[in-house]
Amino acid sequence: MENSTLQCGLTAKDFVSNQQVKWCPGCGDYAVLNAVQKALAELNIKKENAVFVSGIGCSSRFPYYMSTYGFHTIHGRASAVATGVKIANPGLSVWIVSGDGDSLAIGGNHFIHVIRRNLNMNLILFNNEIYGLTKGQYSPTSKRGVITKSSPHGTIENPFIPGELAIGAGSNFYARVPDTNVKLMTQVMIAAEKHNGLSLVEILQNCVIFNDDVHEAITGKESKADNQLILEHGKPMLFGKELKKGIRLKGLSLEVVTIGENGVTENDILIHDVHSENSTLHYMLVRMKLPEFPVAVGVIRDVKGPVYEESLYDQIEQEKLTSKFKSLDDLFVSGNTFRIK
Repeated sequence: MENSTLQCGLTAKDFVSNQQVKWCPGCGDYAVLNAVQKALAELNIKKENAVFVSGIGCSSRFPYYMSTYGFHTIHGRASAVATGVKIANPGLSVWIVSGDGDSLAIGGNHFIHVIRRNLNMNLILFNNEIYGLTKGQYSPTSKRGVITKSSPHGTIENPFIPGELAIGAGSNFYARVPDTNVKLMTQVMIAAEKHNGLSLVEILQNCVIFNDDVHEAITGKESKADNQLILEHGKPMLFGKELKKGIRLKGLSLEVVTIGENGVTENDILIHDVHSENSTLHYMLVRMKLPEFPVAVGVIRDVKGPVYEESLYDQIEQEKLTSKFKSLDDLFVSGNTFRIK
């Protein structure tokens, strides 16, 4: 299949469209847009080989702001349209842009199945834990008890953890990153595109109007060192301002420990392995939450698996070798046919 990454000498500015960006001032979406444009330039992806497909929501304006091909589709159906794009032209770099409401509510069925099928695409999930475009209703990721316009007494629903849902659906690539770290976002986007299969990138994104500071405990200047665990493959799971805190396994559970206390050394700290076929530890990392644990960010899981469109095209080639029909004309004139005089 054609490789969509060629040495074309583009910069991030080359991926900026001529459309006025119409997100609220201070919205986290600006940082995501910037990171994606930087990633595409670093990957040397030709503009005509990139396609952005979105559903409905604030994040779904994304295709307008990219100087590439794009589809602004209908609510919850971006993954279905993107699947058609990728199957029709496997050489394209296909990016799905969706919010937590778009992908996990009305689009929940498509979300789990696009992961299960493992097409070679990238799904960027903007998670601000609110419906922003429709003015502040609770979403499938809103925390239990949160007061919104549609839950004035506090929502009584338990939220989805996107990474937990993804790994349960068989995700081979899952990453999480806050919108406040453009450098890390860019690195994650590059890793996602290089992965052969469905790459899910969850963005902890801030909605300044309807859910401001929802991720402040994770992203705040004074708290982020203690509340973020930035994972790197092959490196110990250390965090904190002095990198003295770490994660180790205790029985069947994770625990936070401090190097130098109670005989703990760096040898006790878990080493991150993104390529582990066994998803148990990845699942445990995804579920870590404040205040007991830091929130894991970076690439959490990156493993190989059968890719849908590659398997599909292999089947087609095999059928060509054995089928008695070599063209549509052969099919149309086979069997019981009638000649009209």
